[in-house]
Amino acid sequence: MNIASLNLRQAIMYKMQGSDANAVEETISDAISSGQEKTLPGLGVLFEVLWQNSNENARQGMVQTIAEHMPAQTSKPM
Repeated sequence: MNIASLNLRQAIMYKMQGSDANAVEETISDAISSGQEKTLPGLGVLFEVLWQNSNENARQGMVQTIAEHMPAQTSKPM
């Protein structure tokens, strides 16, 4: 991991600290609805927190849900 990604992770964690469930949901919804690539690292940090704080059953459920909802194989993106 490089310094830039570590600083980004720390910045996201700092920005989100103390957030209640409503604020977290709003952040996630806004990031997804914006469709902007720049929001992906923030969602990744939130997913990391979720993953690290989930038990094996919850993790398997997440993995299964993701796998089931990925599009069928198509041509490579441009």
